[in-house]
Amino acid sequence: MKFPSPVSVKWIAEFIKAELVGNVNANATGINEIHNVEHGDLVFVDHPKYYNKCINSAASFIIINKQATVPEGKALLIVDEPFEAYCKIANHFRPFETSSKSISDSAIIGEGSFIFPTSFIGNHVSIGKNTIIHPNVSIGDHCIIGDNVVIQSGTVIGSDAFYYNTKKNRPLWYKRMPSCGRVIIENNAEIGANCTVDRGVSSDTIIGEGTKFDNGIHIGHDTVIGKNCLFAAHVLVAGCVIIKDGVTIWGQAVVNKTLTIGENAILLARTGVGGDLEGNKTYWGAPAQDASIARRELVWIKRIPVLWDKVMNSK
Repeated sequence: MKFPSPVSVKWIAEFIKAELVGNVNANATGINEIHNVEHGDLVFVDHPKYYNKCINSAASFIIINKQATVPEGKALLIVDEPFEAYCKIANHFRPFETSSKSISDSAIIGEGSFIFPTSFIGNHVSIGKNTIIHPNVSIGDHCIIGDNVVIQSGTVIGSDAFYYNTKKNRPLWYKRMPSCGRVIIENNAEIGANCTVDRGVSSDTIIGEGTKFDNGIHIGHDTVIGKNCLFAAHVLVAGCVIIKDGVTIWGQAVVNKTLTIGENAILLARTGVGGDLEGNKTYWGAPAQDASIARRELVWIKRIPVLWDKVMNSK
């Protein structure tokens, strides 16, 4: 999430009551989580496993709970509870807003677009031209919908990320991270009925231009889907996935988090993806593998009883 304008790191340190070390005169341009940080971003870390990764990432400002060496040009904001400090900043710049109308007064609706009754359009939503929003669709705050988009009934765009800070030394192990990112659906995309597209934790979930979804599809937080992709019913995609242009995913395939699927890849039905996949290939199985190899293996598996009988009868 980008701040409305750059924010003094001194002000942030005072706001969260942090000890400030390093580049104390700089300005932060946004807040982000480790998978998506850019120069100028503020990020938090509260686990030794990720200290070095976070300090040496692209982030310029790190909220942390220990003293550490500060790389040149960066600043540390040292507090006892980095997660709570992060939440305080996120909630300050992207506060919860109520809405008592089906279409918020702050929403922008483009010429020629039509929103059916019983749909809800949240605060600061932007919808382009000639877009159709069918009944019982919910579009959460700050989401951006392009031109010539179709969203079918029952779909939820911009639900909160399934993303929790976990600490098992407290009564409630899981605390939700505020979802201050957005969903961006680009021009000429179509989203089927009863789909859910989670907003980014602090960045954007993006559905690329010309991409088409069937019904009952779930897309996790901060996932970026390219142009002209085609997803059949009941595909599940976890968070922070990169799916490049022209990918086809058939029904009930499952894609794990933080991986990349290359351009023009095809995933056959019920494929389970646990790692990066090269583009321009067809995959099947769980874990996913080249479909031609998977088919040959299946043929050999079916032949095992016959082969076993031959071995036993040859004795």
